[in-house]
Amino acid sequence: MTEAIPKGEVSAVAQGRLSASEVVTHRRVLNIAIPIVISNATVPILGAVDTGVVGQMGLAAPIGAVGIGAIILSALYWLFGFLRMGTVGLTAQAAGNGDDAEVAALLTRGLLIGGLAGFAIILLQIPLFWASFQVSPASAEVEGLARSYMQIRIWSAPAAIAIYAITGWLIAQERTRAVLVIQVWMNGLNILLDLWFVLGLDWGVEGVAFATFLAEWTGAALGLWFCRAAFAVPAWRDWVQVFDGPRWINMMKVNSDILVRSLLLEAIFVSFLFLGSGFGDVKLAANQVLLQFLMITAYALDGFAFAAEALVGRAMGRKQRDVLRRSALLTSGWGLLACTLMTVGFAIGGGAIIDLMTTAPLVRVEARAFLPYMIAAPLLGCASWMLDGIFIGATRSRDMRNMMAVSFAIYCACAAVLVPMLGNHGLWISLLVSFIARGVTLGLRYPALERAAG
Repeated sequence: MTEAIPKGEVSAVAQGRLSASEVVTHRRVLNIAIPIVISNATVPILGAVDTGVVGQMGLAAPIGAVGIGAIILSALYWLFGFLRMGTVGLTAQAAGNGDDAEVAALLTRGLLIGGLAGFAIILLQIPLFWASFQVSPASAEVEGLARSYMQIRIWSAPAAIAIYAITGWLIAQERTRAVLVIQVWMNGLNILLDLWFVLGLDWGVEGVAFATFLAEWTGAALGLWFCRAAFAVPAWRDWVQVFDGPRWINMMKVNSDILVRSLLLEAIFVSFLFLGSGFGDVKLAANQVLLQFLMITAYALDGFAFAAEALVGRAMGRKQRDVLRRSALLTSGWGLLACTLMTVGFAIGGGAIIDLMTTAPLVRVEARAFLPYMIAAPLLGCASWMLDGIFIGATRSRDMRNMMAVSFAIYCACAAVLVPMLGNHGLWISLLVSFIARGVTLGLRYPALERAAG
């Protein structure tokens, strides 16, 4: 049974203003979103296996070493996460505009940035590792093992960062099933090699690193295979097009705006953890447990936000304001439904989730005391998460940067006033207010986004 085309768009199709492939339907949204949701569900499994296999060594240091090493490298690679978001918006708009040459050139640009960034990290690994351990000091044993882990994994940095560009390019083509296959392949291979290298060959921490190194390089290779259509046309190596000055400047401007926005968002969460540490170990642990609820929400909502990126980007490229609006409404509607279900789920099963995450009685009690904030978080944050996807697709990165700066200032003001008055409750209220501020400020800029669509 096929989904009915909306009445207004039936007329547009009949009049030749829209092709059937340009019509945005619920099915189309779900075809993009569901593979991303499934893909995200595999991520926590890998972390659990990494921890589990080194845990079989019977020592605490290897667990800590893998944990801190993975966090440091993930933070370094995450600095280039803008590559995925920027690539989605620019590629979707080029595809919507029918500019196949630019679509192929964007993939090449993204791969060049990813590769160069990865090799730069390899060359700078000694000062980067030193600075990382100054910020996150560890015992001599843990630091030594972590360095061994990182010195192996660092050699897959070009592949790990290039995957951001590959993933963004595929999402822009609405090929999220390919993204799912890449993620399942990488995580599945990583898990199998973890078990073989650590439990079978007794390679310890180095075995976990080698497993991830091989998974990331083969994942990048698989991603390039999924992008093979771009390499079938000469535009991907048309260096005049690839290195076109204005297009490079536009790409760098979009990416730099997204980077600033992401750093401000990260600053909110880092300061949240820093301020929470001042309330004692129990509250700090409870906050850490409850932040996993936000991770669950983000993983579930990513699919619909990514759908918004792809569909809004194509509509923007075609200058189809009505299609853009429908793309924003349909993806946001599904996002709101997902957030509502999570709010209900957290209200009913939040206590059980807390008990699953920690066995410490005091932490369980403390986490339950602040659980209502997590029950409210999906609904209060829905607008900010979905509007992020809409603005990424439209490449309105300047608005994203500026509204994030406003939201960050509001968060800081709330924390300065509420934390001294209400303690940890004031901290959670400040975080939720930052979500609301992002949604409201981006919402106020949405009409300008529509006007830019023509």
